[in-house]
Amino acid sequence: MRILLLAAMVAGPAAAQVPAAPDYTQDANWLCRPGRADACAGDIGVTSVAATGKAVVMPSPPATTPAIDCFYVYPTVSTDQGGNSDLGIDAAETNVAKAQFAPFRTVCRTFAPMYRQVTLQALRDAVAGKPTTADRAMAYRDVVAAWTDYLARDNQGRGVILVGHSQGSGILKALLQGEIEGKPVARQLIAAYLPGTNLLVPAGKDVGGDLASTPLCRGTRQTGCVVTWVSFRAGKTPPADSRFGRSPKPGMDVACVNPAAPAGGSAPLTALLPAGPAIVDNAAPQAPWAKGLAVTTPFVTLPGLLRGACTAVDGANVLAVAVNAAPGSPRTDSIGGDVVAGGRVVESWGLHLIDVNVALGDLVALAHHQGQAWRASR
Repeated sequence: MRILLLAAMVAGPAAAQVPAAPDYTQDANWLCRPGRADACAGDIGVTSVAATGKAVVMPSPPATTPAIDCFYVYPTVSTDQGGNSDLGIDAAETNVAKAQFAPFRTVCRTFAPMYRQVTLQALRDAVAGKPTTADRAMAYRDVVAAWTDYLARDNQGRGVILVGHSQGSGILKALLQGEIEGKPVARQLIAAYLPGTNLLVPAGKDVGGDLASTPLCRGTRQTGCVVTWVSFRAGKTPPADSRFGRSPKPGMDVACVNPAAPAGGSAPLTALLPAGPAIVDNAAPQAPWAKGLAVTTPFVTLPGLLRGACTAVDGANVLAVAVNAAPGSPRTDSIGGDVVAGGRVVESWGLHLIDVNVALGDLVALAHHQGQAWRASR
């Protein structure tokens, strides 16, 4: 299974000319790098909105001398035409890095390569059954080249956390298979956060399946492990044709680790929801956060509103996100996150658009604990 997945990422027509990888020694080919003004370097303040409607602004100062690194591969957001994106940094890439990755700056140095990803147009064509020229192997090779440059030029033996979502998580899964597992660099892996992709494990097990030796994280100070989930609203059964949560392989499950409670069980989720526009244009609109409230920070958190638990639902394994609605509260009970097409919610995608943000505060806290544990073990 591991060989098949990696082969699918790197294989192409035998006679096809393989495009050269970008030169990642050129900083222009990076969406985020330490020490410069870019998508990860702006304000990451949070407005906390209580059920009473009272709002408090919480600054989030970046770490002054972070001792670990984070390496991010962003999800499918490119609005470029054609099957694969170019390497130009557009609003789509900037906005998703701000929304999903910038808060990690409180814990780690932030690295995020531009890569020639499969575009939104190609994804929509594929979903509609139309032919597409998308080259997934090229996207993967770009990230391998960026990872190789990062190790050679920047890492210097530091611990690193891989962070992805959707297409980015799938690429990082393949990177773990092909470039990390069984190699000396595996000792530098603090953790891999891979939401929004189906990572298969043998039923009831934490090791095996898509990854040979990298286990699921089951503790906040465990290192060298993976945190992965696909999120759906609690009480919603992923349909039989769901893109996420259902394993196509007998005896295999889609792995789920609750980022707020890796050992298992239900726990409050510390969501960091983008206060600005959604990361793609087919998201359900976000309701006002509270009556009469003007939010000026990039993120909003809603204490007590959300709980999450890894749940088996009719053969699917998902992070079930429960909304604790407070009748009469001036604070919204809406969190968005649904994919909308033709005015209808596409149930098979769950809360895919906010897989990361629904527990981003928990992920950043987990990165802090795991980073400390990794350093203490050295």
